[in-house]
Amino acid sequence: MAPRVYGRREMPDAALLDRPAALFDLPRPAAECRIVVAMSGGVDSSVVAALAAQSGAEVIGITLQLYDYGAATGRKGACCAGDDIRDARGVADRLGFAHYVFDHESAFREEVVERFADDYLAGRTPIPCIRCNMGPKFTDLLRMARELGADCLATGHYVRRVVGPAGPELHRALDPARDQSYFLYGTTEEQLGYLRFPLGGLPKQDVRRIAGEFGLSVAAKPDSQDICFVPDGDYARIVKAVRPEGARPGRIVHAETGEALGEHRGVIHYTVGQRRGLEIGGQAEPLYVVAIDAQTAEVRVGPRRMLAVGSARIVETNRIGPLPDEPLTAKVRSLAKPVPVVLDGTFGGGAATTIRFAEPEYGVAPGQAAVIYAGDRVVGGGWIEDTEPYPSQGSSTQP
Repeated sequence: MAPRVYGRREMPDAALLDRPAALFDLPRPAAECRIVVAMSGGVDSSVVAALAAQSGAEVIGITLQLYDYGAATGRKGACCAGDDIRDARGVADRLGFAHYVFDHESAFREEVVERFADDYLAGRTPIPCIRCNMGPKFTDLLRMARELGADCLATGHYVRRVVGPAGPELHRALDPARDQSYFLYGTTEEQLGYLRFPLGGLPKQDVRRIAGEFGLSVAAKPDSQDICFVPDGDYARIVKAVRPEGARPGRIVHAETGEALGEHRGVIHYTVGQRRGLEIGGQAEPLYVVAIDAQTAEVRVGPRRMLAVGSARIVETNRIGPLPDEPLTAKVRSLAKPVPVVLDGTFGGGAATTIRFAEPEYGVAPGQAAVIYAGDRVVGGGWIEDTEPYPSQGSSTQP
């Protein structure tokens, strides 16, 4: 079935749907190429698979089973397990290409779930989706795709791969509501040369419409959650199951006065910037978590002004392409607006770098990622190791 040109005409990539091979930037005629598609079982990767099949290339679908199949069956908000594997296989059967499932449960637990729990125990704010992309999602899938002789690995991420003067670049998706570039800053230049992101120029409603045109059963399937293995949002439950010691109680202390304001049930229930759930009423002004001392199990709270950060040291930095001359911006949370920053020190290659904010930035927590942009291009990023307060804002947000 040949889909029509869909949706918003102002989005230039929409016109490419009339010639799907162009979406994959193949090195030679599609009939001579092989495309491996990473299939999570959701609508996005399923549409990528359908477009790849329509291009005329040979298609192979791969799904990594990331956690227990039985536990995930029938659970909404999951991916890469349970019913999602069945859905991915059903799409491959309908479109007529091979589909393989590889058990990566042990690697996912060690590299993502246990790291997530350890970060919470250390008083950090982890982002497991980035760890997953840097580990099982890309490293292992890329290796498998190359072993299968594929010309590229295609995924359903909402980002754009743009070939610039220095080679492939990573850009934000044209639909800002769906942009996932924050989660992919760890992509290396070598990986980007092999990866393809056909959906980066499309809004989600058009992707669902395309799925319906192809008759895919997943066309109306709900999106997966940001953290697939915590679909109910109860992070503490997962951390406690993996690291029971995380439930050690401790004190809630005012960061300015040192006064003990109450007791808590474990640092795993708190993150920097949190206001709700402190259960310490009767204060003259709203209080927020401003620091967590994991060693003493102490949660420190203070007024919002104590959350104002002037700079952050980021580690394990990755740079994609050359640093531009134009001004830079940074996002320190996936849903945050990019804000102006300057970089101090070497950036990329794993080096530690300090980013300095032009204005106070709030809720910056160790364990989060800081992603650097030049316009729409992702320059790279790193993990926030520690922060310094904005001038005249008081003590550091670190214990």
